[in-house]
Amino acid sequence: MTGTKRQKNLRKALREIAPRVPMIDAEAILDTASAGHLRHLPPSIALWQATTSRIRHAHTDYDALLNDDYDRDAARYFVLDDMNEILEDWGSTKRLDAEEDSPGNQS
Repeated sequence: MTGTKRQKNLRKALREIAPRVPMIDAEAILDTASAGHLRHLPPSIALWQATTSRIRHAHTDYDALLNDDYDRDAARYFVLDDMNEILEDWGSTKRLDAEEDSPGNQS
C-alpha cells in the first residue's frame, strides 16, 4: 500500500480497533481520521474518534434524534447501545460508555 506514514499508521490502527469494519465504512473512517481537524492527534485517537463518529452518523438514529429536537447528550444516550453493538460486530474490543461519549469528547 502506498501513502504517507500517517496514512499507513491510520490503516494499521483501524485494523487493530475494528478488524471486521466493512470497506465502505473503513474508507469513510480513514478519510475523516486524515482530516486536518484530527491531524494533531495520535493516529489511534484520531481513528477512534473517526470510527465512533462514522457509527453515530451513518448507523444510528442520532441525526434523526437531533432533528426531533433532542439535545446532544440525550441523542448520544439513546444511540449508545447501538453504537456498542456495531463496535462488537466490527470486532472491536473497546466500547463506549456514557462519560467517554460526552459531546466534548467526540463529534
